[in-house]
Amino acid sequence: MEAAEKNNSVVPAPKRWWLTTREFLRETQGEMKKVTWPGKNEVVGTTGVVIATTIVFAIFLWACDEAFGRSVLWLLQRFGARA
Repeated sequence: MEAAEKNNSVVPAPKRWWLTTREFLRETQGEMKKVTWPGKNEVVGTTGVVIATTIVFAIFLWACDEAFGRSVLWLLQRFGARA
């Protein structure tokens, strides 16, 4: 019974922890060698797309906010409580 409890422990033994960590780091290093990194032109191009898209959405959301805000004010002035 005690052997089963030791194998199912939540915190592994320090030696086993070190071995699994070392194995993880080796596998990570191997996977990082397979990565294809983008070139400077690709990074600059995609950054430009992200900035342009952010500006377009910001303008769109600002316009929606203005339209809804003015609509609510108009409705309150027309039908709502008066100050």
